[in-house]
Amino acid sequence: MSNKRKQNRVNLDIYLNKYVAGVPYMARTSDISREGVGLAHLIEPDMAGKRVGLQFQLPGSEEVIYAEGEVVREWCDLDEAEEGSGVRFTLLTERHRRLIDQFCTRNDVQ
Repeated sequence: MSNKRKQNRVNLDIYLNKYVAGVPYMARTSDISREGVGLAHLIEPDMAGKRVGLQFQLPGSEEVIYAEGEVVREWCDLDEAEEGSGVRFTLLTERHRRLIDQFCTRNDVQ
């Protein structure tokens, strides 16, 4: 899978709520950047759509981050039997954007 993000990624292994058409599904993150997040699919509809809602907490923080995003790429690793997607943030409060930025900075993202 090629890296098409403009920002460096930080490894992030947490579970989050991914809302598809208003219905929450559990997903697992692989990484995060200031622009978006990589997600491994667990259980969700095949036709998930392009717009999603996200709800998650960063490690070391008790604040729940709410974001909206657009699925910008899908991937499938047949060897590992994993599917996932890249989600670009389209709507974040300024406070939540700062929390993500601080997390990325603490984890050596330039």
